[in-house]
Amino acid sequence: MATYKSLSTQQLKELQGQLIDQYKAFQSRNLKLDMSRGKPGADQLNLTMGMLDVVNSSSDMKTIDGFDTRNYGVLDGIAEAKQLFAKLYGVSTDEILVGGASSLTMMYDSVVRALLHGVRGGKKPWGQCGKIKFLCPVPGYDRHFAICENLGIEMVMVDMTPDGPDMDTVERLVSQDSSIKGIWCVPKYSNPQGITYSDETVRRFAALSPAAEDFRIFWDNAYCIHDLYEDDQDHLLDLLGELKKNGKEDMAYIFASTSKITFPGAGVAVMMASKANLDFIRKDLSIQTIGPDKINQLRHVRYFQTPEKVLEHMKRQASFIRPKFQAVLEKLDGELGALEIARWTHPKGGYFIALDTMEGCAKRVVSLCKEAGVTLTSAGATHPYGKDPHDATIRIAPTYPPIEELKLAMELFCICVKLASVEKILETR
Repeated sequence: MATYKSLSTQQLKELQGQLIDQYKAFQSRNLKLDMSRGKPGADQLNLTMGMLDVVNSSSDMKTIDGFDTRNYGVLDGIAEAKQLFAKLYGVSTDEILVGGASSLTMMYDSVVRALLHGVRGGKKPWGQCGKIKFLCPVPGYDRHFAICENLGIEMVMVDMTPDGPDMDTVERLVSQDSSIKGIWCVPKYSNPQGITYSDETVRRFAALSPAAEDFRIFWDNAYCIHDLYEDDQDHLLDLLGELKKNGKEDMAYIFASTSKITFPGAGVAVMMASKANLDFIRKDLSIQTIGPDKINQLRHVRYFQTPEKVLEHMKRQASFIRPKFQAVLEKLDGELGALEIARWTHPKGGYFIALDTMEGCAKRVVSLCKEAGVTLTSAGATHPYGKDPHDATIRIAPTYPPIEELKLAMELFCICVKLASVEKILETR
């Protein structure tokens, strides 16, 4: 199959006509398919329905240390929840705080807390430091960027590599600019590329020497147990352990949740950090809340019981998700693989596939898809301020649609990529 750029202008115009006909045929089908967010599908959510039955009106509602979960109190999580998640995520119970349903809320609160009250070891609140900045590996997670934009924090883009963020750039910027207070990271199966940071990258993070003494790594380990394949998994080095080796354990805030393990609207979120960091944060929590939903924490613990059972559950989830990823990749490989008009990632886990179109084509592809009934994440969402300087990256979220709808959506998606690419090439002729 010839590459598009090797075709003559006449051949491209003929191809354009064929693609327009195919596209109009899809428009006539009045599709309404949603691939805009990385949401669990109904088949995944059904796996955990039994959790709703483990706590009921006749249940003993007390924790292992005798606390009544129906009442006020316990700001940082019930004892058995700390034990379960500490073992699952490889920290001590002194290094974990178990909260409500959303790790994004914990991240937002952590930034706001730093703006108002500073962080442990800082001389003053971030909000009193003038202009402050965050490093943002790109492509990245739009909700991280939205937090910064909402709070007036300047975002500085850092390119992603196959091993994680460009650490030469990270080290240079962090060491030279004291206004840089943090960096956003999704270190395992990153959103949207599915990249896992290499051991060397994690060690370089742990060895950073920031100009700002109150610098923090925001380590959003959302997909740490979301492997697609039992026999081919990425492994992420323990950041907190590496920081301890360097005497810098206060430099990281680590987040995770069960949002894509149990129920996104009723999961359990955790924050992990040094004991000293968490002691500092608890002072603020005592003003902010009278405690998280402890009944929900109890429900999770009694349903899963052990980390091993959580991991078994994730294997069952993967059996639903894996065919969807494979369907997307097979369609991309088969329809676009030889045309040299796009490239895409082949992640081993997580929730997304990142596709890069020819420069200047992403918005056009997303718009064409929407006009034919398939909603994708907005082009540009993978970059700060919603502005992809190359207008190239598209985040594909395979998990939510049933697989037959997904295959249909990908058929249209490939037509749109081809059509936008032909248009772009013709513009340059």
